[in-house]
Formats: sequence, C-alpha cells, structure tokens
Amino acid sequence: MPTDARKDPFRNFNFLIEIDGITRAGFRECAGIDSAQAPIEYREGNELLTTRKLPSLNKYSNITLKWGTTDDAELWDWRKKAIDGKVERKNGSIVLLDDAGEEKVRWNFREGWPTKWTGPSFNATGNEVAIEALELAHEGVEKA
Repeated sequence: MPTDARKDPFRNFNFLIEIDGITRAGFRECAGIDSAQAPIEYREGNELLTTRKLPSLNKYSNITLKWGTTDDAELWDWRKKAIDGKVERKNGSIVLLDDAGEEKVRWNFREGWPTKWTGPSFNATGNEVAIEALELAHEGVEKA
C-alpha cells in the first residue's frame, strides 16, 4: 500500500493576475501561458541516414486576459498608450490559488505590453455579461 498522502490537482478557476502598476486582479479567463522551441533539422554531407536536430529560438504565445466590462479603465488606458506609440512594458504574474485562497503556483512574464484589445459583443435579446479581452505580448514566461 502506498503511504504517500493523496495530492489532488489544483482547479483552474481560482487564479489572479498581477501586473506592475495595475490594481485589477480578477479575471474571467487567462490563456496562452506557454513556450515552444522548434527543432532545426541539419545534415552534413557525410551523415547518410539521419539529420541532427538543433534547438531554435524560444517562442512565447501572447497571453489573453478576459474580464467582465466595468467602468474601470486601467487596462484600456494601458492599451491606449500603445495605440498612441508610447508602449509601456510591464512585468506580471499569473498566480494559481488552492481552495483556501493560498498561492500554490506562479508564472512570471516579463516585458509585457498590450498588443490587442477586444471589446464586448452586444445582443439585445441576451443576458450574458459583457466581456472584454486584452492580449499581452511578452518576452518570456517562467514558473516561479
């Protein structure tokens, strides 16, 4: 019989976002936390049957944040600076919490800036929450 205590995985709904100088922490959704490094295939003339696979540059997807629209304009103001040609880069973190609200895992991104904002969709017969989205380009993410 195993003697280790059972460890259940954390749930994906209990998280917060920290961005330098931005006080908003609650979001509906956060996606795009990844990194990839495609292999470069290389072969020299004396290597007959196989190619070498060399590492290429690291690539990081944009992080997408979604939240319910309110009169809080802090994220829009950050995007507006980028629209006006004054890109303001910020570091930030995506923090996963356990059921008790304690921090369990943190992913830090660096040099992020808002590259795309999407406003809510409206429907006169609907009753859903109006959702905005902000896409952040960044130069790296790491698990802290």
